[in-house]
Amino acid sequence: MKILTANRLTDGEAVWYSTDHSWAEIIDRAELAQDKAAEAALEAVGKAAYDDNLVVDVNLVDVEVIEGAIVPNRLRERIRASGPTNRNDLGKQARPQAA
Repeated sequence: MKILTANRLTDGEAVWYSTDHSWAEIIDRAELAQDKAAEAALEAVGKAAYDDNLVVDVNLVDVEVIEGAIVPNRLRERIRASGPTNRNDLGKQARPQAA
């Protein structure tokens, strides 16, 4: 499975393309691509958003769903989804919806 991630151009926030066709700030809302056709559709969305100067660093990333939660396979993407590893009071993990 894959999801589409990027950084919002206006503020650099890590975002994921969501099931409601917007860019969500939390990974739990990401749209899952479970086959090559769905991956191609997400890539097209990412290219359009990049071309429209909405996002940069657009990538499809490999994920697993573990106990109902989307978990990226790569450590880099796990850190982008939660925040810095040296301080739990910063980043996405410090926000109220993360509790």
